[in-house]
Amino acid sequence: MIPEQMPSANMTVGRFAPSPTGPLHTGSLVAAVGSYAMAKRYRGLWLLRMEDLDTPRVVPGMADDILRTLEALGFAWDGGIIRQSDRTDAYQAALERLLASGDVYPCGCSRAEIARAATAPHDGEGEVAYPNLCRNGLPPGKEARAYRVKVSHVPVTFRDLVLGEKRYDLASVCGDFVVKRADGLFAYQLAVVVDDAEQGANQVVRGADLLSSTPRQIHLQRLLGFETPVYCHLPLVTGPGGAKLSKRDNALSLDSGRNLAADGGGLLLAALRFLGQQPPPSMSGASCREILAWAADAFDPALIPTVPSSLPFSP
Repeated sequence: MIPEQMPSANMTVGRFAPSPTGPLHTGSLVAAVGSYAMAKRYRGLWLLRMEDLDTPRVVPGMADDILRTLEALGFAWDGGIIRQSDRTDAYQAALERLLASGDVYPCGCSRAEIARAATAPHDGEGEVAYPNLCRNGLPPGKEARAYRVKVSHVPVTFRDLVLGEKRYDLASVCGDFVVKRADGLFAYQLAVVVDDAEQGANQVVRGADLLSSTPRQIHLQRLLGFETPVYCHLPLVTGPGGAKLSKRDNALSLDSGRNLAADGGGLLLAALRFLGQQPPPSMSGASCREILAWAADAFDPALIPTVPSSLPFSP
């Protein structure tokens, strides 16, 4: 069990879940501001989770750098910090439940074998729909490499607070997807579902780059008997010419030389304007905490744009 503050039945519980694979950047700042304001506008909890499960990509010291940067920007989270690297027992328990119900099965396929056997075209993210090679049992001579969850052509539908009604046929988009990887690590999709359920997160505000993960997570939530949160996917921050920013772009790390004592308030105001909000001129020069307090009172999700754009701030 997660030793956290337990929310009341009707309390909004949001969360911010950065990955310590690089410093906080302008895109993750927008997600932090959006998730914080959306939770606090309902006087709810805002939890912090460090998604450090993909250990080969984790940069040593980066988790602490992200936390210090958030604190310098005036953020205060409720309760302690959850780290996915501490929670493999919880993910294993969920996997065993899915195995027992027959919803998950071992897969012995390599990526090359899947690519050769697939007949469905790649989706917009270059993904190949899994061709069900191991769905009815491991072929002779094959050993389990990963574990996959079964999906069907019954569409997963949900209403996003920004993007409206969304509908996905997982069997066509991705096919049976991995919940435990060949390297022994649990997949992001399963870990997030288990964590959100145990933390009581009922509001998920994050970048639109994670939109395709949502139907997969809803599918797992239903199989495990978990409630589905309200989802809100924020527009992506882009660079010059509309190019997607990499995690190395516009780093906000204190260790990178960024002066957050001078720039922090301007960055928060820029993030709020990016999200369609209209901070009054009197907020110029306000402290980070004052700006976040204004956002908690005045944030209007109906104003969030649906298209990506650049962040209007360049100190």
